[in-house]
Amino acid sequence: MGTTGWVKSPSLAPEAPAGRHSATGPPARWRPRTRDCYHAGVNSAALLHPTPQAEAQGCGPADAATLLAAIRAPVLEDLAAVDATIRRELASDVVLVNSVAEYIIGAGGKRLRPLLVVLAARAAGHSGGEPASAAALVEFIHTATLLHDDVVDDSAQRRGRDTANEVFGSTASVLVGDFLYSRAFQMMVRLDRMAVMGILADATNTIAEGEVLQLMNLGDADTTEARYFEVIYRKTARLFEAGAEVAAVLADAPDKVRTALAAYGKHLGNAFQLVDDALDYRSDAAERGKNLGDDLAEGKPTLPLIHALRHGTPGQQALIRSAIEGGGLEHLAEITAAIESTGGLFKTARPAGDEARKALAALEGHPGCPYKEALAGLARFAVIRNT
Repeated sequence: MGTTGWVKSPSLAPEAPAGRHSATGPPARWRPRTRDCYHAGVNSAALLHPTPQAEAQGCGPADAATLLAAIRAPVLEDLAAVDATIRRELASDVVLVNSVAEYIIGAGGKRLRPLLVVLAARAAGHSGGEPASAAALVEFIHTATLLHDDVVDDSAQRRGRDTANEVFGSTASVLVGDFLYSRAFQMMVRLDRMAVMGILADATNTIAEGEVLQLMNLGDADTTEARYFEVIYRKTARLFEAGAEVAAVLADAPDKVRTALAAYGKHLGNAFQLVDDALDYRSDAAERGKNLGDDLAEGKPTLPLIHALRHGTPGQQALIRSAIEGGGLEHLAEITAAIESTGGLFKTARPAGDEARKALAALEGHPGCPYKEALAGLARFAVIRNT
């Protein structure tokens, strides 16, 4: 069981308020008051403000992968326990269930949601083994949504290899997704926390509604920004929010900590999805493990497209509208150029930075500790990653 508040570390100073972004440039980096927080391999200055001077001193992660490694450092044992729990709980007497589940879980990935759960639980004061189980079941819920998403979207590639529905067929993918959902709820019962079950039951329902809302938006060139933001909250941010709140519940944290961590998770999830949607038009397909333009091919109006459609030339507007309504990638190069020329990527990056700053703001006013510093780093990672 946990304590009744945030873990305290008197050697760390609280972070300064989040910085502002300029009117013309990308979001400003947030700045800490201290540059000497070396705990469990995490340097708070490097995480929050990797200046050239800090990098010259060996304090600043050179890239997103290095930053992620620093974030994971305080909870490596927890993450190993999460992996062991996932492997154990995947076991089934049905061979096909094992094969499909192992295929998608074995694909790896960043596993940000389990990382969020264990970091939040430790930041809130939990010292036991429950966070590993909670993190694993949150990953099962996420994996189930991926299996269902890939069938609905008819996706052929994820994380650099064929999707499960390409390898095993759509029917098997949907049914194994159902297995993962049900296994997650079995694990919730074993945690024996009614509040945890309530949070995750509500989150799962919201995610399903988000899938339906996204389906309604497919092929609709008149999708508004408000509808887009509603979808990304329901489909992505809601599970981040729930995972962080569950962590607080397991730690028996007071309501103010529970509320703060839930807000942190929500804004982190929004930032993550906004960047994901921008990367669909600017990343390297091999590095990212997904085909560029997948959203366009599905007729999915994400924020870069919505902005370009509103602000492009008449010719660009006609091209984008046709692509959204009909799907396909025949004009991907021209549409990508239209997104660039209208500032569609900046339009997407700017609110991502805003959401990351809101995530950081949710952590303000509480004592510092290695886990809180890592949570702050995770908010930065969400917006600087390129995969």
